[in-house]
Amino acid sequence: MNSPRPTVAEKRKTFRKLHETGCFVIPNPWNVGTARYLQGLGFKALATTSGGHAHSLGFADGLQSREAVLAHCRELVAATDVPLNADFENGFADDPDGVADSVTRGVATGVAGLSIEDSPKGDKPLYDFDLSVARVKAARAAVDRAGGDVVFTARAENFIRGVPDLDDVIRRLKAYAAAGADCLYAPGVKTREQIAAVVKAVAPKPVKFLGGAFGFTVNDLAKMGVRRISVGGSLAHVAMHAFIRVATEIANEGRFDGFADLTTNAALNKFFSEDRKKLS
Repeated sequence: MNSPRPTVAEKRKTFRKLHETGCFVIPNPWNVGTARYLQGLGFKALATTSGGHAHSLGFADGLQSREAVLAHCRELVAATDVPLNADFENGFADDPDGVADSVTRGVATGVAGLSIEDSPKGDKPLYDFDLSVARVKAARAAVDRAGGDVVFTARAENFIRGVPDLDDVIRRLKAYAAAGADCLYAPGVKTREQIAAVVKAVAPKPVKFLGGAFGFTVNDLAKMGVRRISVGGSLAHVAMHAFIRVATEIANEGRFDGFADLTTNAALNKFFSEDRKKLS
């Protein structure tokens, strides 16, 4: 007989506990199938990817509506038994009240965590410092009012928005920590010195790192004090890269060599059949 599926409260408790010690990888699915496969590999938590999900629906990253993202979160929460963190972009609002409203709606989807960026949509790379801090405070208050033990991550977007100023990143992250963020994140920070500086600046609060082709293993990052490692949209990019390469080969060369050594339909059917039985 299968064990009962964990409740939202239990998943949130698990997610918070993961941030207390050690280091864990939180990969990013973009639909139910990829979420269940990653769960089947034994990952202890998952996170949405705004870019991966947007591209799968034919949108550029950042152009999805709030309602589409909320529906996506609800779908993945219902489909999985591990905690889910929501890539909640900039909170779908510029002003603190708007951010608070979005966060309230995000918590209601059942996610175990969510992250808010300090970068507006459009040409301006970052919100002004004071507004950024006010947005974090508003998000924190919204989580508290919702009564859920949701892990709130505040992001400093400098390095991926063309403002690679480590001093400003640290200034922002320290202010976000003081404003109530549970976890701090500066995507694009990638050298050992940068990582160490961020971890030290916000200690003892946990730091999330965007893993990728930077030459570090999970053990390397754990030794630097990183608590949580995401891959962002990279897994989705792997899938799109393979699709584009093989489809282009067929269109331009009339060749099907890219289909060699694929995971078989039978193997995928077997996995998902067994996965469904576990969830029933």
